[in-house]
Amino acid sequence: MGWTSADEAGRLRHVAGAVRLEPVDEQNLEPLLSVAAAEAEPDDVMPPVEAPAGWSLARREAFREFHRASFGGLDGPTGSQMYAILVGGEVVGMIRMTRCDEPGTVETGMWLGRSARGQGIGPVALRELLNAAARAGMRAVMAETTPDNIGAVSVLEKCGAKLRENDGRVHAEICLDSTPPAF
Repeated sequence: MGWTSADEAGRLRHVAGAVRLEPVDEQNLEPLLSVAAAEAEPDDVMPPVEAPAGWSLARREAFREFHRASFGGLDGPTGSQMYAILVGGEVVGMIRMTRCDEPGTVETGMWLGRSARGQGIGPVALRELLNAAARAGMRAVMAETTPDNIGAVSVLEKCGAKLRENDGRVHAEICLDSTPPAF
């Protein structure tokens, strides 16, 4: 999918310079939780847990434990590397990669706080994750979403994913042997 205008491409190049991925650790975990609690629903940013609705104390602690479990990275017990997405030094969301059963393949997922959506941050963050996956020796990155998640589908398309729809889910594959479109 090509860019619709030189203005959009220029805007994305500007955003690209401001976006950075930082492994989730104790230093950025609380800022990440703050963004999640203020700008996202619990079910959009963590696995379901038995806890009172909303961002209850129990759900906040479950969020912390979910992220702490992945501090070991791709070679740790969860096989996941989580990154805080920073723009201008401020945490705005999270992107992760998790080892799949197939060697050389990881699955990714991302969320952004509401105020960070629609600004071109998603494709830049995914491109940074693709670079990190390639550095880790991966050959492919997979993702799954729903057809109505237009933002996620757009990000995947902009990063060169091959998409297929099956049983109400969109399955994406990005081969790291090919070069994704440049901004």
